[in-house]
Amino acid sequence: MTDASPSTPTAAQQLAAFAVATRDGGLGPDLRDKVTGHLLDLLGNSLAALSQRPGAAVRELVEEWGGSPASTVIGSPDRLPAPSAALVNGTLAHSLDFDDTHLPSVLHPSASVLPAALATAEAVGADGAQLLTAAAVGIEITCRLGMAQYDAELGNSVFFDRGLHATAICGAIGAASAAAVLRGLDADGICSAIGIAASMGSGIIEANRTGGTVKRVHCGWAAHAGVVAADMARLGLTGPPTVLEGRFGFFQAFCGDRFDAKTVVAATTEGLGERWELSRLFIKPYPCNHFTHAGVDAAMRLRDRGVEPDRIVRLTLGVPAPVLRTIAEPAAEKAHPRSGYHAAFSGPYTVAAGLLARPGEPGHGLGVFHEDFTDEAAADPTRLALAARVTCVADEECTAVFPHQFPAVLTAELDDGTTVTERVMVNRGSPQDPLDATELTAKFLANARGAGAEQAVQDLADEVWNIAAAPDTSRLTRAMSAVTGA
Repeated sequence: MTDASPSTPTAAQQLAAFAVATRDGGLGPDLRDKVTGHLLDLLGNSLAALSQRPGAAVRELVEEWGGSPASTVIGSPDRLPAPSAALVNGTLAHSLDFDDTHLPSVLHPSASVLPAALATAEAVGADGAQLLTAAAVGIEITCRLGMAQYDAELGNSVFFDRGLHATAICGAIGAASAAAVLRGLDADGICSAIGIAASMGSGIIEANRTGGTVKRVHCGWAAHAGVVAADMARLGLTGPPTVLEGRFGFFQAFCGDRFDAKTVVAATTEGLGERWELSRLFIKPYPCNHFTHAGVDAAMRLRDRGVEPDRIVRLTLGVPAPVLRTIAEPAAEKAHPRSGYHAAFSGPYTVAAGLLARPGEPGHGLGVFHEDFTDEAAADPTRLALAARVTCVADEECTAVFPHQFPAVLTAELDDGTTVTERVMVNRGSPQDPLDATELTAKFLANARGAGAEQAVQDLADEVWNIAAAPDTSRLTRAMSAVTGA
């Protein structure tokens, strides 16, 4: 039970009631299919990240911890305690910054919530429909917490403006909600899980500025915290019902004098179960900074219109004004990135990659893909020559749309003096231009290519697409292990 029962339900109590109602009523087919697609996307991103050190380091650590085997680690024969499996899988999911995004909060909700839901569903023997429902609840709560501190006037999240990783601190609560739903907790228990997880969420984004790989662990830690918080609530630990809007609650602690209790409660709870922020998630088609994606699409459209790279004299990339500091400055470094990782944050380089893309070929995903962001690719003279012809500028129309979309306008001046322009005002992979099942599968297969045998990879995709009707998650988790030959 919670420690207090105010006459007017608190924000956490309303979220808990929503979680119970959704568990009892189930998901409609559209939401169910959407969560299934995000699950496939997460598994592909995680398989692609297996060679990265952060995931390997976290896995080695939790293996040292030991404990009772309960939940599967992606691409591994090992089963670990559910919090440990969630920690590893959440780290893998966020390691390549290829995970889904909610706008304008700029959250990556699935990378925290789905690992917690997967680990808990396996531990308790939940069926596929229960897994998807719990994940939907957790993602929705994560997104609503993020939106509660989106400042339209600022055009940014208050969390981010204060150096906090909204994905991690909101994701811990969303992960706890998902795990608590799967554990069968009642509304009071889910409210306590939310109250407990609010003390566990953390994430500082200084690594975005000066380096370090710790950000890749943020979603793993949020998933881990969520599973632990739900288990603590299950065993009788309680959390404060006013944990979100209270005088010493979540929003006051993280947002200080830029917190307004009435606004926060409204943004968090209005239309719960009727208007789903989940339906507004974006899935990234390209493994690079999201601000660069419309430029990539514009470049591929120019190519499809017959614009030949060797005929281009000059390229002008117009983007929202706030985006320039991320993908265009300093100009000399963006035109000649120092590594494949830096190339993923370069407007000029990603435009060049789009002009040279080969979508549909094995390993090339939906166009620009991982092989475009190796150190070798970033040093390729042909790409660099094209990148050197790109000038990035602020575009008023793009700025007006931002941050609800990350648009771009690309103009090529050709050697005969003519110009060709492509405007991309809606991102590919957004709710307005979603990736269909074929495209999602293509991204998954390209991500998983090299992680295991082709048939095992396809089998995993098939299990994900069929998960809604599965009596439990055993076939899915076996496929998660088998894809690497484990």
